[in-house]
Amino acid sequence: MKRAIITVVGKDTVGIIARVCTYLASEKVNILDISQTIVSGYFNMMMIVDVTGLDAEFGKIEEELSKVGDEMGVVIKMQREDIFDSMHRI
Repeated sequence: MKRAIITVVGKDTVGIIARVCTYLASEKVNILDISQTIVSGYFNMMMIVDVTGLDAEFGKIEEELSKVGDEMGVVIKMQREDIFDSMHRI
């Protein structure tokens, strides 16, 4: 299984989770785990997803997610799990 980490951060607004999940489903990305919180009006979400069945290239999905975030006024980042783990090792 190939996994990736998706983070979403920004001002809270209606439909953030729905919009991100709808896009991921359209690209055959399965959500394995999800956590979200809102603190003083700021939205923060972290997802672990299975990207094994992607229809498109990883980089294309990464770019399109960023565009989805721009349209909603949030920042969306997607990284392969191994890169994410390496960056956060002490």
